Amino acid sequence: MSISSTSRNASKLGDLLAQLPLNQPDQWKEIESTAQTLANDLRVKDIEQQTTLGRTLLPQTLTSLLKGAIVDGSIPEGDQKNAVNEILRVAANLCMDHDENRGALLESGFPQTVVCVLESYAEELEPANRAPLPLSIPDLRIVKTCVGALLNLSLGFEPVQTRLVSLEAALTILKLTIAIYPPGSWLHETHTPSEDPEDPETASVLEAWSLRSSLAAWALRAISELREEEDDSSRGNLPPRQTFTTDALPYLVRPLAAFVPPYPPIPPLFSTLSSRKSLVQTDFDILGEACGLLESLALDVEEIRLSLARGFSFPAEHGGVACLTDMLTFVDRGDYAPYWVSSSPASPSNSDPERAAKEKAFDICKAAIIKSIVEVAGDEKNIDVIWDDSEVDQGKPGGEFVQHMVQWLRTHKTLRESNRDDLIMCSTLSLGNLVRRDAHASAIINPPISLAPDLAEVLSPELNIKVKHGIIGLLKHLAQSSSNRPILGEARIIQQLAASEIWSDKADMVETVQVTAIGVAKHLCHTSIQNCFAIVLPENGQDPATTALQQILALGRRSDSVAVKSEGTRVIVNVVKTLWSHDQKDTSIAQKRKDAMQLIVNPQCAAALAQLIGRSKKYPMLVSEGVVALTLMSTHKDGGVIVLDSIMNPLPSEMSARGGTAPISAGGPLTGNGIDSPIVGPRRALDRLVAILRSSSPPIAAEVRANVCALVGHLGRKGVVPEDRARDLQHLKESLREILENATKEENQVAIAAKRALDAWAV
Repeated sequence: MSISSTSRNASKLGDLLAQLPLNQPDQWKEIESTAQTLANDLRVKDIEQQTTLGRTLLPQTLTSLLKGAIVDGSIPEGDQKNAVNEILRVAANLCMDHDENRGALLESGFPQTVVCVLESYAEELEPANRAPLPLSIPDLRIVKTCVGALLNLSLGFEPVQTRLVSLEAALTILKLTIAIYPPGSWLHETHTPSEDPEDPETASVLEAWSLRSSLAAWALRAISELREEEDDSSRGNLPPRQTFTTDALPYLVRPLAAFVPPYPPIPPLFSTLSSRKSLVQTDFDILGEACGLLESLALDVEEIRLSLARGFSFPAEHGGVACLTDMLTFVDRGDYAPYWVSSSPASPSNSDPERAAKEKAFDICKAAIIKSIVEVAGDEKNIDVIWDDSEVDQGKPGGEFVQHMVQWLRTHKTLRESNRDDLIMCSTLSLGNLVRRDAHASAIINPPISLAPDLAEVLSPELNIKVKHGIIGLLKHLAQSSSNRPILGEARIIQQLAASEIWSDKADMVETVQVTAIGVAKHLCHTSIQNCFAIVLPENGQDPATTALQQILALGRRSDSVAVKSEGTRVIVNVVKTLWSHDQKDTSIAQKRKDAMQLIVNPQCAAALAQLIGRSKKYPMLVSEGVVALTLMSTHKDGGVIVLDSIMNPLPSEMSARGGTAPISAGGPLTGNGIDSPIVGPRRALDRLVAILRSSSPPIAAEVRANVCALVGHLGRKGVVPEDRARDLQHLKESLREILENATKEENQVAIAAKRALDAWAV
C-alpha cells in the first residue's frame, strides 16, 4: 500500500460523489468498494498519510456522500447501507489520534451528519417499549460504526465534543443503545440452535447479538467521553455542559429491570459460558453507567430531581415509564444474578472471584440509586410533589412514596434477621428530608403511622453507622416539632440513643452523627420534663455513668470539636430551663424533678456552661443560653458557690487560644479593652462576662448584657454564696461594680438590669 494508492481511492470517491446525481446502477456498490479499500488502508497507522488525505477534499467528500444517503433524514436503504458503513469507517480511521483531521471533518460537518444518521434510527423509539429494537445486521453495523466514528472524532478534542453536546448526541446515543441492547434481553432469545455447527441462521443470530453488545460497549465510552467534558477545568468560569435532559430518564432506568428477579432460565443459544460472557459483562457495564449517571444527575441537576418526583404520580412525564417507581423496585427487589459465575449457574459458588466482584459492584450500583432517591426527596421544591395527602382518609398520610418508606423501615427494622440496611438507610434519609415541616413530622409520628416505636426498636449498638446516621437524622427532624417530643419520649428514644453507643468512644470517628444525636437529645428535653428525666436520671439498676447526660458530657471532655462541646452543653441548658420552669404538684414528678435538679447542679455541668460562654465569642446567643442556665442553677440551694467557681476558675487552655478578651489580673479588678483583643482569649468565663457588659454595640444584644447583669446580681445577693467564699465574691463585685454603675446611665433594659444587680448587692 502506498500514499499514491490511497490518494487515488480518495480521489475516486470524489468522482463518485460528482456522479451521484446521475443515479447510475450499482453506484452505491462502487462507493462501498472504494470506501472499504480506503478504510482498510487507513487502518495502518501512518501519520503522514493521514495528514496528506486530511488536507485534500476527502473530509468534504465523506460528508457529502453521507448526506446523499440520508436525504430528508431517512434511514439508508438497499445498497446504501453497506456503503454508509464503509464511509463511516474511512472517517473514523482518518481521524484516529489526529486532531488536525478531526478539525477538518468538523469543519465539513461530518460529525453533525453522523448525528443525523443516528437520529434517523432513533426517531420512532418509544420509551416504554422494552423489547430490543428490530434492526437488520447492516443497520446494526451502521449504528455501531456511527458511534465508533463519533468516539474517534471526540476523543480528547474539545471542539467536536462541544458540538456534539450542543446536538444532544449523548442522549441520542443513549436512547439507541438501550433500545438496541436492553440489558438482559438476551435471556429472552427464542432461537434454538440446530445441531449443524455451520447453521447460517444461528450464525446470523449470534452475529446480531455480538453487534448489539459491542455497539453498547462503544456507546458507553462515547457517552463517558462527552460527560467528562462537563467538568473540564479549562472552560474557566463557563457553566458546565449538560449532556442529558429529563428525556434520558426512562432510558437510564430501563437497565434496572434486568436485575430484578425472577431471572428467566438461560436460553439454549447461550447455554455455554463462552457464548454469554460478553453479554453478561455488557449488561453489567450498562447497569453501572446508568446508575452512575442517575446519581450524578440527581445530585447536580434540579430539573432531573423535579422531573423524577413529578413522574412518580404521573408516568406520562416520562412517556409512560414510572422512573422513580422503577428505581424503588430495583432498590427493594434487585438481586445478584445466578449466572454471574465462572462455572455452572445452577450452583453458584460464593468463592467465585468473578461473582464476588460483580456482587460488590452491584451493591455500589444500589447505593447510587439510593442516593438518587434521597436527593429527589431532599429537594425543597419536591416536598409538596412527593408528599400526597389525598389518601389521608384511606389511612395513608403522605401518599404512596411515604408509605413505601415507612413499610421498608417497619418490615426490616430487625436488621439481624433481614440484613436490609440499604432499605433502612433509604427510608430514613428520604423521610428525614420530607418531614422538615411540622405537619409532616407529626403525620408520621401520630396514628395511623406511629413510627416512633419502630425507630426506637431499630437502634442498637451493633447497628451499622450509616444506618445510625439515617435514623438519627430522621429523629432530629422529628424532635424539632414540639408536639412530637412527648411521643418520642414515650417510645424511649433517649434511652435507646444512649444504649446504641453513639456517644461512646467507639463512635468518635463519626463526629457528625454524634453531634446529630446530641441535637436529638437537645430538642427532646426542651420543655419536656419527662424527657429531661430520661436524659438525667438513671433507671433502676443502671450505672449512673451510662445515662445520656453523662455520656454526652464524657464525649465533650474527650473531644476537641467545638460543635460537640457546644451542642452537648446546650443539652444542659435545655434541661436546666425545663426543670426550673416546671414546678410540679404531682408528688412523684416533683421528687423526680428534685432528684434531677440535684444531679444537674454540679461542678461538671456548671464548668461546661462556663466554657460555652468562654468559647462563644462569635455566637452571643450561646453566651446568653449559658448565662441564663447558670443563673437558674445558682438559685438552687447548692448552686451559688458552684456557679461562682465555674466563672472564676481558669478555663481549659483551648479556650484561651481562641482569641478574645484580655485576662483578669490576679490581684484586682478586670483590666483590658473589651472582647475584640486579638492577643489571648479569656482566662476565665468572668473575663467574657465583663467584656460583654462593656460592649454597648452589636453583635452583643442588650438582652444578653441584661442577662449577665441578672447572673452577677443574683450571685452577689446575700446568702447565695456561703460566707467562707466572701473574698471571691468581693473580687467579683470589685471587677464589675464600675461597669455596672456605668451601665445604669444607659437608656435601655441593660440600665434597669444593672441597677437591679447593684441593689441586690446592697441588700
